[in-house]
Amino acid sequence: MDRQAAAQRTPVPDRLDRPVIVTGLVVVAGLIMVVLDTTIVNVAIDTLSRQLAAPLSTTQWVITGYLLAVGLVIPLTGWAIDRFGAKRVWITSLVLFTAGSALCALAWSMESLIVFRILQGLGGGMLLPGGQTIIARSAGPQRMGRAMSIIGVPMLLGPVLGPVVGGLIVEYVSWHWIFLVNVPVGILAVALAVWRLPGGGQLPEPGRLDLRGLLLLSGGLICLLYGLSRASTQGGFGGWGVLGWLLAGAAGVALFSLHSLRRGAASIIDVRLFVNRYFAAGSVMIFLVAMTLFGGMLLLPLYYQAVRGEGALNAGLLLAPQGLGAMLVMPVAGRLTDRIGAGYVVPVGIVLALLGTLPFTQVGANTSYALLGGALFVRGLGIGAVMMPTFAAAYSRLSNEAVSRAAPTLTALQQVGASLGSALLVTMLTQRITQLFTQHGLAASGAGADALGSVPPQLLPRVAPLLADSFGFAFWVAFFLTVALFVPALLLPRYRKRVQAEVPSV
Repeated sequence: MDRQAAAQRTPVPDRLDRPVIVTGLVVVAGLIMVVLDTTIVNVAIDTLSRQLAAPLSTTQWVITGYLLAVGLVIPLTGWAIDRFGAKRVWITSLVLFTAGSALCALAWSMESLIVFRILQGLGGGMLLPGGQTIIARSAGPQRMGRAMSIIGVPMLLGPVLGPVVGGLIVEYVSWHWIFLVNVPVGILAVALAVWRLPGGGQLPEPGRLDLRGLLLLSGGLICLLYGLSRASTQGGFGGWGVLGWLLAGAAGVALFSLHSLRRGAASIIDVRLFVNRYFAAGSVMIFLVAMTLFGGMLLLPLYYQAVRGEGALNAGLLLAPQGLGAMLVMPVAGRLTDRIGAGYVVPVGIVLALLGTLPFTQVGANTSYALLGGALFVRGLGIGAVMMPTFAAAYSRLSNEAVSRAAPTLTALQQVGASLGSALLVTMLTQRITQLFTQHGLAASGAGADALGSVPPQLLPRVAPLLADSFGFAFWVAFFLTVALFVPALLLPRYRKRVQAEVPSV
C-alpha cells in the first residue's frame, strides 16, 4: 500500500498523548530559566555596574558576551544531536548553563562575571534548538501545532515575567540571586531530563563535523549579532564600528551558503532545506516575527520606565496582560493549526497583533493604563496565534532526520531577527527623540537606549510628551513591519479537510 495514501487516512489525534506532554514539560523546565535569565539580567545591568565598580560600557559585555556565545554554538547543535543524541546534548547544555549560573553568582569582578556568562551562553545557545528538536520528533507532523504551543510558554512569557522577577531581586535582595535562582531550577531540569526524556535519536552515521562550515557560519553569526548589539547601544547603523561587523557577518553567511550548496547534507546546516516551501515560508516568517513582535517588546518596558516613571517591577507587572493573552490563545491556536493549517491561523493572529499595537502608536504621557493593558492583552493574543503556529508550519513537512538541522537554522534566524528588530526600533526611537528635542531647544545626550536614561527626573514633566511622541513614532514602524508578515503568511499550509497527515518531504 502507498505510504502517503495510508497516512492521509490516518486521523489527526484529538489531543496530545501523555508521553508528548511529559516530554514537553521536561523541555519547558529547562527553557524557562534560560528565557527568564536573559530578561532578568537586562533589568539588572545598572545594579551590576554600580556594585562591581565597572563602567556601563564594560558591563554591557555581560549581555554581549552571552549573546556571542549563543551565536557560536547554535550551528553546532544539529550535528551534536545527530552524533550524540538529543537527550545527551540537552543534559550537557543544562549542566553548562547551570554551572555557568552558579559561577556567575560567585563572580568577584566584572571580568570574571563576563567570562562565566560566556560559559552560560555556551549551554543556553543549544537549549532552544535542542528543545525544539526533542518536541518536534516526539509529536510528529500531525500534532506539531499543539506540541509547539507547549514550548511557546517560556518563549512568550519570559519577556513578561523576567522584568518582574528581576525588579524584585534588584529591589529587595543581592544581585547574586539574579544567577542563583537558576541553580535549583537547573538541577531539577537535569533530574527530570535524566528520568523522563527518551534516549537514542542519534544517526548511525552522522558524518564528520563540518569544521569549515562551522567556522564560516558561527563566525558570520557572531559578527552579525555583535554589529546589531553595537547598533542598539549607539542608536544607529552608521559608522564602520557597526557596518564593518554587519558586512563581515553577511559575508560569512554568504560564504557558508555557497559551501553548504557544494557539500550538501554533510554541511553543518543544509541550506537545501529551503527548497521545502513550508520550511522556507516559515523561516521568513520567524525572522520577521522576531524582528517585529520581539523588537516591539523592547519598546514596551522602556515606555513605562522612561515616560511614565515606573520602576522595573511595576513596568514588568504592567506588561502582564500581554503574557496572559499569549498564554490563553496558544493552546487554541495549536489545535487549530493541526486541524486547518497555519495559513488560516496566522493571518488572524497578525490582525490581532496589529489591533493591539495600534493604540501604542497614539500613546501619550498620560494614556490610560487600562487602555494600554487591554491593548497588550489583544497584542498577546496575536503573538500567541502567530509565533508557535509558524514554528509548527516550518517543521510540518520535515523528516525526523532533518529536524535536528532545521532547528538551529530557525533559532539563528530568530536570534538575528530579534537583534535586528531591537536595533532598528531603538534607532528610530532615539533619532526621533533627538529631532524633537532639537526642535524644542533641548539637548539629547547619550546614545541608543542610554539617551532615555540621560533625562534628569526634574525635566521629565516637560519632556514626557516629546518622549511619548517618539515612542508612538517607533510603534508606527513596528506596526508597518507587522503588516509585512501577511506576505509570507500567504505561503503557509492550509488544510481543506480535517484529516491531513502527509509524509514529510525532506
